[in-house]
Amino acid sequence: MTDLSRRDTLAAAAIATFAAMAPSSLAAQTVSAQDMTWDLTELFADENAWDSARRDALEAVKGLAAYEGRLGESAHTLAAALTLQSDLYREILRVYVYASLRADEDVRVSANQEKAAQAMDLFTRYSEGSAWIAPEVLSVGEATINRFIAENAVLRTRFDHGLADILRRAPHTLSPEGEGLLASATSVLSAPGDISGQLRGSDIPWPSITLSTGESVKLDNQGYTVHRAAPERADRKAVFDAFWKTYGEFRNSFGTTYLAQLRGNIFGAKARNYPTALASALAGANVPEGVYRTLVAETNKGLPQLHRYFELRRRMLKLPDLHYYDIYPPLVETGRRFSLDEMRSLTLAAVQPLGQDYAQRFSQASAARWMDPWPRPGKRPGAYMQPGAYDVHPYLLLNLTDQYESLSTYAHEWGHAMHSLLANQAQPFEKADYPIFTAEIPSTLNELLLLDHMQAQAKTREEKLFYLGQRMENIRGTFFRQTMFAEFELVAHDRAEAGDGLSGEAFTSIYYDLLARYHGPKVGLQPDYGNEWAYVPHFYNSFYVYQYATCLSAAVYFAQEIKRGGAKARDNYLSVLKAGGSDYPVDILKRAGLNMEGPEPYRAVVQLLSDTLDEAEALMA
Repeated sequence: MTDLSRRDTLAAAAIATFAAMAPSSLAAQTVSAQDMTWDLTELFADENAWDSARRDALEAVKGLAAYEGRLGESAHTLAAALTLQSDLYREILRVYVYASLRADEDVRVSANQEKAAQAMDLFTRYSEGSAWIAPEVLSVGEATINRFIAENAVLRTRFDHGLADILRRAPHTLSPEGEGLLASATSVLSAPGDISGQLRGSDIPWPSITLSTGESVKLDNQGYTVHRAAPERADRKAVFDAFWKTYGEFRNSFGTTYLAQLRGNIFGAKARNYPTALASALAGANVPEGVYRTLVAETNKGLPQLHRYFELRRRMLKLPDLHYYDIYPPLVETGRRFSLDEMRSLTLAAVQPLGQDYAQRFSQASAARWMDPWPRPGKRPGAYMQPGAYDVHPYLLLNLTDQYESLSTYAHEWGHAMHSLLANQAQPFEKADYPIFTAEIPSTLNELLLLDHMQAQAKTREEKLFYLGQRMENIRGTFFRQTMFAEFELVAHDRAEAGDGLSGEAFTSIYYDLLARYHGPKVGLQPDYGNEWAYVPHFYNSFYVYQYATCLSAAVYFAQEIKRGGAKARDNYLSVLKAGGSDYPVDILKRAGLNMEGPEPYRAVVQLLSDTLDEAEALMA
């Protein structure tokens, strides 16, 4: 009954009297967290307990068969079958979360990778064992199912939305045998992403370069992230040239894995009678295809403002021209660095507009051992919030530095965690998990609130320009860049569905053309920079990244409403978080006053960029 997509992918509170708290009291609440890492014993006491739970779940899957052919007997029988299925899935998620977190601690440890594979195999067995349920619900018929829901409180409170969703998907649901066959293909279809991730994480011999400071740095994914904003332009160029050249040396391998991903998506769409892979991907959360295409169209219309930003960047960095390797340095360097304790206290202060209860929950959660914050060799790169352990709490993997970008990431990922905490409290397990379409709203809104807080504190022209620059970078990176990714996926799938021959070289060409259009004729590009598509793991969770852009659009809307409307607007926003997955995301947002099918939300983001450019240009005058 529960949608697997979000929990499987993720690859998700302050002080009681925060509003009245003096700065000295706030400082007293901070934790000495430099050595803090997550405590997985809250999931399972040890690996033996984990393996016992895994084995028990494997055995319990067999019990689902006892209800096969009986769902139409009565409301009570249907409720009992769905309760067994849901409770089993809940336990399997806990098993999976433990294994996946252990695997990500060090991707070089084979034993932990094997445990993660065992957890995925358990998912496959569960999917196979429960594949008959949706077809049988459909065979019972809509009228009978609706009568059962009216008769049974468990069905009404826990399973009504899930049952309605099964009925909605009737044209795309196969026979029990067909559903079982597709469920058996889960592990096979996830292989392209697994292989590409292993290439990035452990198998590519990453180059080292010597910076102008004399420091030798290794350019793996984490090293690239740290050094791509190097203050010396020659260093930035050296970083980009070496890093993207290395990806190019593995372009054929990545091309094979991504083409396999596309073919898997097309296979899944055809198997379920969808006209395209895009339609199939959007169907899970019932997002109209017009949302995706309107986003791409409106973003392209807004490219002149993005090109205006690049020209401002060139001027502020005092460069004769602008190249792609000049994208990441801050427009103004404040020199300020942040400890983990400061990240926590600043985020706590920034989320004050979301109310005392939100702040209290954040303070309590962020003081606990829910995070793995620091980079180290072998650790999975990037950042995520893992929401799957409903009965425990979210876990966060981060790879922090002491720069503002990491402070923003910290606030972002805790926005995800707070979303899960609020939804879990307000909703039963079956309705708590939210789709990606709403998942990035609270994380992005936290970033916006943090920027507002930091800019309000800024005392100098340089500080103000720094935070205005961060806002413009957020819009560039989260709206324009993610939509560029989304357009890459759309073009790649369109060409694959048309039967075009595709390879790593073809993907590089497609991506390079998009880089040129989005960045405009005045931003210099090297051919190797087109290899960047191979760097993006999100492409293996297809038609996913567009939601970063739609969620930024929604976050801008809610942030502006909270500024204008106070407590009422805040509660309206929090109602979206508390709704979890109790309804389709587009409908949840419509009830909160936001229509994501029209062009207005995306034009508002472009307008915010234009307004921010005006502010920055005024400060430079």
